[in-house]
Amino acid sequence: MSNWRTRVTDLLNIQYPIVQGGLAYLAYADLASAVSNAGGLGQITAMSLSSPDELKKEIRKTKLMTDKPFGVNFAIGQHGRPFEHMLEAAIEEGIQVVSVTGGNPTGFFKKLEGVPVKKLVLVAAKRQALKAEELGADAVIVVGQEGGGHIGRGDTGTFVLVPTVVDALRIPVIASGGIADGRGFMAALSLGAEGIEMGTRFIATKECIHASNRYKQAIIDGTESDTQVIKRTLKAPGRVIETPWSNKIIELEDAGASFEDLKEYISGSANKRYIYDGKPEQGFGWAGQAIGLINKILSVEELIKMIIRDAEKIRMKWSVK
Repeated sequence: MSNWRTRVTDLLNIQYPIVQGGLAYLAYADLASAVSNAGGLGQITAMSLSSPDELKKEIRKTKLMTDKPFGVNFAIGQHGRPFEHMLEAAIEEGIQVVSVTGGNPTGFFKKLEGVPVKKLVLVAAKRQALKAEELGADAVIVVGQEGGGHIGRGDTGTFVLVPTVVDALRIPVIASGGIADGRGFMAALSLGAEGIEMGTRFIATKECIHASNRYKQAIIDGTESDTQVIKRTLKAPGRVIETPWSNKIIELEDAGASFEDLKEYISGSANKRYIYDGKPEQGFGWAGQAIGLINKILSVEELIKMIIRDAEKIRMKWSVK
């Protein structure tokens, strides 16, 4: 494999500028270590764990499975759930990289003052990216509206959002949203990004052991038209695979439901009923429009090798021309 060095690979000390998304309730040691061992940056999801001790155990387990760098993702916007003790646990375990999604990262960054850790921030708008840089982020992950999970309110696509942010920032930009193969990887680099983040594509891998077969199969079988955005009325839009349950959420939103009315439907429990138990009539699962590009469950190593191999072919084609 040729050299794919960028500021992102230098920053994170990884071989390929490929980052695995935080993936609530799914990103644990098996997946994170596999991504890191394959040359990318794997991540553990902190706020899906029940306690700081559980996070410490997961970090230690990951360290036993890889000697490569990996990160811990903190979704700090989960209805005010405190993150401080979880962050302290990660710091105590000597974690090298943290990423933060949702909410205002100001307090999060204050807790990291003087801590030798690389800081990534997921953003969905240029304004958020500029703020993250001002606060001291080492890189930003820019997610377009094609992405799975929580996306921006502005419906700006990856193809426009990424170069807009690249032009405005000095720090490296990592592109996310609608990326699942070598073509998306090369497109992101062409837009000025210095790496990619993928979430949905990593769910459809052998090492994402917590995802139900039904969830994975829905990703494989789905087209780019088989996702929908929930929680728009709560000003926290997120993209999911269409299920009977997600249709009910949208029906309630269209009828003017309040957060209290929706709370049961959009809860973590409802999320787990689908992604763990495979019950689309009783829950929902995050997924991006990139499901239209995914047609096979691969090992993480196979996936990253395929992306780099296909990107190499594109790069060689460009160089010939």
